[in-house]
Amino acid sequence: MNDPGPPVPSSAREGRLSHAVFQLARAHRSRAAAMLRAMDLHPGQELLLMQLFDKDGQTQSELLGSVGLDHSTVSKSLRRMQDAGLLTREPAEHDRRAVVVRLTDKGRALREPLTAMWRTLEEASVRDLSPEEVDAFIGIARRIEGAVGDRDRPSPS
Repeated sequence: MNDPGPPVPSSAREGRLSHAVFQLARAHRSRAAAMLRAMDLHPGQELLLMQLFDKDGQTQSELLGSVGLDHSTVSKSLRRMQDAGLLTREPAEHDRRAVVVRLTDKGRALREPLTAMWRTLEEASVRDLSPEEVDAFIGIARRIEGAVGDRDRPSPS
């Protein structure tokens, strides 16, 4: 069950883990994108919807902070989602410069389909892993994410 996957290009041999992470992310995103297309969503929009399911009526700045995407990506996604009738955006009463994002009934109706999609993606992802392997992978992935996200720490030479 130890599938070696595609060959690692010679220029990436000193970055085998990074290459594996890239391949994994690409495969996972591709599978998720196909599932999202079936719901007329683009990748990343589901993350915004999930945040709004948990706390509707957030400002655009709050959403930016919670999903970790850049401003232009979030703004473009929200505009598309508004055009699709999934949410509304309007100036905040407390600060007219801030934009408050709220789900419409059509947006709220995606909660269960998105939850089911996420569950299906998870089942496919962990199909060949034990619960212990899943826990270990999550722990290692978080450590790697922390390491690559820590810009203050000098890189080893």
